[in-house]
Amino acid sequence: MLRDRSLIPLSQQHHNGLGLCVLTERSLGEDGSAANVAKLARKAIDRYELELTNHFEMEESILFPAVASHPLVPGLISEHRQLEALIGRLREEPTSALLLEFTTLLRTHIRREENELFQDIQRLLGRDLLNSLGKEIDAKAIRICL
Repeated sequence: MLRDRSLIPLSQQHHNGLGLCVLTERSLGEDGSAANVAKLARKAIDRYELELTNHFEMEESILFPAVASHPLVPGLISEHRQLEALIGRLREEPTSALLLEFTTLLRTHIRREENELFQDIQRLLGRDLLNSLGKEIDAKAIRICL
């Protein structure tokens, strides 16, 4: 199913998140040194501060309330908190294991939203509601490039 235009800013942020996962895992595979781990942790933290906080806030304040009864929503919110906690741990003591835990959870989370929640939203919500949500999302979305 093609992504509805109302959800595209969120999907673009998802794309960036998946890119972060790939680049982090590839770099760790090539260089597991403490210096590289620290550099990659800083990139993950920066991406979290620049884009993921914005992304989570838009989902939790705009999108999720529109589909509050959807069975995935509580778990997705819980995953937001888990990702935040992992970033907190990466700030304190970055390790390869923590970075991989972060990328694994982020990838799974994004895939669940894209392949399940967003598909259901597109099927279940009417055009007027999708347009309204899309305007709010578009106005708040932070757009960055890898």
